[in-house]
Amino acid sequence: MKPEPLTTALPEHTCVLIGVINKFQDDSASKEYLDELAFLAETYGLKTKKTFTQKLERPDKSTFIGKGKVEEVKAFVVENKVDVIIFDDELSPSQQRNLEKILGKKILDRTTLILEIFEQRAQTAHAKTQVQLAQYQYMLPRLTGMWTHLERQRGGTGTRGGAGEKEIETDRRIVRDKIAALKDRLREIDKQMATQRKNRGELIRVALVGYTNVGKSTVMNLLSKSNVFAENKLFATLDTTVRKVTIENLFFLLSDTVGFIRKLPTQLVESFKSTLDEVREADLLIHVVDISHKNFEEHINVVKQTLQDIGAGDKPCILVFNKIDIFSYTPKDEDDLTPTTRDNLSLQDIKNTWMKSLNNPCLFISAQNKENIEEFRSTIYKLVKEMHLKRYPYNNLLY
Repeated sequence: MKPEPLTTALPEHTCVLIGVINKFQDDSASKEYLDELAFLAETYGLKTKKTFTQKLERPDKSTFIGKGKVEEVKAFVVENKVDVIIFDDELSPSQQRNLEKILGKKILDRTTLILEIFEQRAQTAHAKTQVQLAQYQYMLPRLTGMWTHLERQRGGTGTRGGAGEKEIETDRRIVRDKIAALKDRLREIDKQMATQRKNRGELIRVALVGYTNVGKSTVMNLLSKSNVFAENKLFATLDTTVRKVTIENLFFLLSDTVGFIRKLPTQLVESFKSTLDEVREADLLIHVVDISHKNFEEHINVVKQTLQDIGAGDKPCILVFNKIDIFSYTPKDEDDLTPTTRDNLSLQDIKNTWMKSLNNPCLFISAQNKENIEEFRSTIYKLVKEMHLKRYPYNNLLY
């Protein structure tokens, strides 16, 4: 038994997106977040018909957005026969119930949407178990009105709750039992994967990290000469892929794992512990960044914070700006006195800024077009060689 999908995403299904502008973010930040939410919706299989925003000091306790905005959304979704309404922020159980009652449509928040995408993307039994655990943990406090599909245990002689036990309490017990069983299953998988990592020997381990959809799998294919699945959608990779890579006469292990994202659900971080252990136990991180994205600096900060959260923030790291082949900018006119923005900076401007501000190596490549790859491989070789010589000081005759 597992949570039912909250919606069946098909190409003809449509959605509207809703975001709130508050004192912590301006209009441009809100637009960027909603653009990302639209990409998430597209990845899930939904076509966005319209986005709604509202400036609020604090969310409405009952409907998150104001009642006037709720009516505006309702009129649009009825007229345009929209299937799903997606909020960029996490809704409380009562807010979600109230909105579904008023709007008569399926309501998703950002966390639920990401969980649904992970469920779609999970291919192996391991990934499916991790996603299922995250779904149950997220839905446990949201059971009321959402779990009518669960088997109902009626009161009576021999039942744990006795006569008249509330159905919701029964549902909670069923879900807690499922969570406990899934955790036990994952513990066994974690032990197996830990054994696998030990059996790989003492090779230096390198892990690719980065925001989702920055080209990590393409970099993996380039370095390992393999054919890891890669596509222009969020979370194309869920299961860890590990390959043995050779540069000149040096061998090391390279792993690619799930991409990070803003507001990555804490349940997923917990459930994907064994997957993220590849990052925690790596000797060297390669942080891949999509330099063509206008908010790549925020993506860098999200990844750095996530690495800190999982205990991998202090590892040696190569910062690799990918997709220089599609980088673009708008040069300012000489008489333009407005402040310079990211859109006005050339690739050379960004290179000068980042390469001077970091102690760690900083490279600019195109994995797709194989630009500057020799410098990339040479940098990896140098760092891995240094680590190998420290670990095996008597093996220097190999070099």
